[in-house]
Amino acid sequence: MTDRPLRTIVATDCGSTTTKAILIEKVGNEYRQTYRGEAPTTVEAPFEDVTRGVLNAISEIEELSGRRILEDEKILTPSGIGGDPKAGVDIYISTSSAGGGLQMMVAGVVQSMTGESAQRCALGAGVIVMDVLASNDGRLPHEKIERIRSLRPDMILLSGGTDGGTVTHVVEMAEYISAAEPRPRLGMSYNLPLIYAGNKDGRERIKEILGKKTALTITENLRPTMERENLVPARTKIHDLFLEHVMAQAPGYRRLIEWAGAPIMPTPAAVGLIMETIAKKQGINLIGVDIGGATTDVFSIFQGIFNRTVSANLGMSYSISNVMAESGLENIMRWVPFSIDEQDLRNRIKNKMIRPTTVPQTLEELMIEQAIAREALRLALGHHKTLATGLKGVQQERSISDVFDQKGSGQTLINMLQLDLIVGSGGILSHAPRRVQSMLMMVDAYEPLGFTELSVDSIFMMPHLGVLSTVNEQAAMEVFVHDCMIYLGTCIAPIGQGKQGERCLEYTAALPGGPVQGTLKFGELRLLPLGLNEEAMVQVTPARNVDVGAGRGEAVHRRARGGVVGLMLDGRGRPLNLPSRLEDRVGLLKKWHETLNLYPT
Repeated sequence: MTDRPLRTIVATDCGSTTTKAILIEKVGNEYRQTYRGEAPTTVEAPFEDVTRGVLNAISEIEELSGRRILEDEKILTPSGIGGDPKAGVDIYISTSSAGGGLQMMVAGVVQSMTGESAQRCALGAGVIVMDVLASNDGRLPHEKIERIRSLRPDMILLSGGTDGGTVTHVVEMAEYISAAEPRPRLGMSYNLPLIYAGNKDGRERIKEILGKKTALTITENLRPTMERENLVPARTKIHDLFLEHVMAQAPGYRRLIEWAGAPIMPTPAAVGLIMETIAKKQGINLIGVDIGGATTDVFSIFQGIFNRTVSANLGMSYSISNVMAESGLENIMRWVPFSIDEQDLRNRIKNKMIRPTTVPQTLEELMIEQAIAREALRLALGHHKTLATGLKGVQQERSISDVFDQKGSGQTLINMLQLDLIVGSGGILSHAPRRVQSMLMMVDAYEPLGFTELSVDSIFMMPHLGVLSTVNEQAAMEVFVHDCMIYLGTCIAPIGQGKQGERCLEYTAALPGGPVQGTLKFGELRLLPLGLNEEAMVQVTPARNVDVGAGRGEAVHRRARGGVVGLMLDGRGRPLNLPSRLEDRVGLLKKWHETLNLYPT
């Protein structure tokens, strides 16, 4: 991290379809995001040069700001160059997921132990994991070899064995990789990067088997002991090799690397980094989601432990049919507040898949798209919970057969009652016509418990701020708080269920406009006016069989933060169950939507 005085920063995120540029300037004593521009990403034909899209996006900022940033197709640095205060910037930084991002294959010995540790390591580095190979994954040797050969990943991560343990199985995995002679996806003239992060006693054998066939890098073991996971050294190596090998093969990246004042980061790694920075600075547990057209990324930080997962088949355009296939049509239809023919819904979903850039043209289409988003978010969080776990294989007595059958150990780290903040990002959440729609989508999908704050990324600048945090953490945090994060409000959701109309809880809230009190019944949603930068002391006294975080029937007295939506009281019960009869369900959905003024006519 550098402490050099930075007054003007230009940052880009080269996405798979769009390159987004933002200008950050010091205004008085604070950093603020002042202008933004975007242009199509140009990594493919006819341009085949990523810098073209970057220059186009930055030239849009030039036009809007009146600042001269480019000269002779280069970025002018530092600011105030040639005595002109409106020329140049102090630093240029960038993230990238162009060309499909960083695609890796990971291999471990035991699927649910070193296999999962390797997967967590790669996902945390901003990678799309194409497959997880393991000695006990049920595939025959020739099937493993064929899989490695056909996938053509950008990089392979090989781990296995605790330090001082047996090397037989990890050597066996190395021999499969050697037999496959894998070729990289980009560029044919270089050896595939392979990171070995396994038992240190196996290093010499791994060098013998893979040293000539791959660009081999050896780093510390991911699981030095059963009880400890050590992911940081391997993650650092993934980032280094991403720049040295993979990015260097992509068209135009060498120039981009020369321009940048800090290493280029994979987009998801940068998003994860800013999430980690917020959680650490504020001392909170958070879940973040980035729902895109093809994939949905979920990030979590609980008790300081960071996890990321990619649901590579759940998205709102290219992967929208997968959401339907995985959730089932019934689960999507339960969120739609009107009667719809099943075939009609299928056709609308297929239309979106073949025309991915279209946006809803009618209120009905918007409701359907937001119903699908709820299911994509729900499924992605379910996937995340299975990987964000404690270490598997940690038990007192263990035989070899036990080690190869570690299924049940490893509790999920995701505790919704300890969750402080949900951060939503991606088009469907960031660009919903009304902020209350974003808030209800996340509440319906995640079913938060007790007191939980919700927010959205205003214009998807988290990647830019993630890479900025490595250069100037203060600038990243100030822009995040003032320009990136939009607080929606707090949701208070009791745990328990009861009959519609029965008393769920009593509440009193000292709102800025005056105190309010009332009874929340089961099946009700209520919205109290608590605006941005406002806070209120709230007391909730639940019914005897209902829990708001302190135990059944126990009152909770705590401060709640407002936002652009307000304070939401959710008396619909946890877990949230919707009526099975169509008429009852549609009636209930309409009632909730009217209460929140979700879709004003």
